[in-house]
Amino acid sequence: MRKSFDINTVRDVIHIDPVKYEAENDVGYIRITTFNEQAAGAVQKAIEDLKEKIDPLKGYVIDLRNDPGGLLEQAVMTSASFLDQGRIVAIKARDPEDENHYDAKLGDLTKGAKLVVLINGGSASASEIVAGALQDNHRATIVGTRSFGKGSVQTIIPLENQGALRLTTARYYTPSGRSIQAEGIEPDVVVNEEIPSGSKEETKDVLSEASLHGHLKNEREDTNGKEEELGSSSYVNPDKTKDTQFVYALDFLRGVDSLASDAAKTKAEHN
Repeated sequence: MRKSFDINTVRDVIHIDPVKYEAENDVGYIRITTFNEQAAGAVQKAIEDLKEKIDPLKGYVIDLRNDPGGLLEQAVMTSASFLDQGRIVAIKARDPEDENHYDAKLGDLTKGAKLVVLINGGSASASEIVAGALQDNHRATIVGTRSFGKGSVQTIIPLENQGALRLTTARYYTPSGRSIQAEGIEPDVVVNEEIPSGSKEETKDVLSEASLHGHLKNEREDTNGKEEELGSSSYVNPDKTKDTQFVYALDFLRGVDSLASDAAKTKAEHN
């Protein structure tokens, strides 16, 4: 019989570093894991540090894969770090007059450098706002698979007895007027990550906003009967050399179409 024992624990503050970055030879790589209070500032620091480290600089890979989102203002400030001007996101409620929009003000810190943004089925909410803003402003090439589709806004209403009611009160719209809700961001270049055969990832269910029971529908689904989009994979190979989406992004910035090269190689092998 196992004996019980005492453990003394100390409450502490856990600091989450939202941004990781490094030089990939002539390309700057910036990974954003969440949009907390430090995210935009950390992205701006990453841009400046990479500009000093890399010369010549071919461009930046902004990795938003499996980023579940976070604070709206951080997504806006992050987007603005890559834009000289333009709409970033609009928030529309049921009343047409009740609309807020956010525009770029900071100025493009990269000075027009080429950008590739990586997304997948785990990219949601604030990360979809960033991807949509850079896509619609023709500022970045979006690579990967369709994002999660979390495009609704919740408002917390305090109640008596320390309770609260959370209501969905609005939707996010990209600069071109697309609703993210239950549809997500479709990449400019679809690159599927290869899942190793026999791994646990093969048996995992692919989730998206549209696959959740009782989800808020996209207006286009309501008006024309369009079938809801299902989710895409959120798998990312931990080995960078085998990370198909990451490798494609590097090649793209260096002027190499690795997908076309692979297709040509496969065709040659079959001839």
